Amino acid sequence: MFIETERLTITKISTDDAAFFFELVNDPDWKKFIGDRNINTLQDAKDYLKERMLPNYSSKGFGFYKVSLKCDGTTIGISGLVDREGLEHIDVGFAFLPNGRGKGYAYESTKAVLEYAKNVLKLNRIVAISNSDNHRSHKLLKRLGLSFEKMIVLPNESEEICLFGPLEKKNLLN
Repeated sequence: MFIETERLTITKISTDDAAFFFELVNDPDWKKFIGDRNINTLQDAKDYLKERMLPNYSSKGFGFYKVSLKCDGTTIGISGLVDREGLEHIDVGFAFLPNGRGKGYAYESTKAVLEYAKNVLKLNRIVAISNSDNHRSHKLLKRLGLSFEKMIVLPNESEEICLFGPLEKKNLLN
């Protein structure tokens, strides 16, 4: 999978991206809004990618993709699709390092991933989840055409989170 936008390239992540992924999952905003994945070493990051993220490409046909700047190849974040336990539909997600925030990259990459989901994967409904206090994420999800539906609790979790949707096939993109 390879997607190119005006400013970005979006490709499959690999274990070669472990250093970037280690930095991302240990960013304070990741830990605050997504959660601590107990990735404390570079080897933990490689193992997480190998065991939890990479298998989705072959088993589901999609996953999280790394987002890099076209101008110099710097990897700045991830955007992708998840078949998450406890959700009836596939959800879209994204996370960016501080140098990739506030510049429209999350919108640009996630919009491209949604177009890929609609046109290539033929997904007809995509939802999103977000912590209730992640207002920047809520704003982006609304800009992408989603709206708040309800509060939910995912399996094996205790905290309520926001469910955004629907993204029907006819209006997958706003």
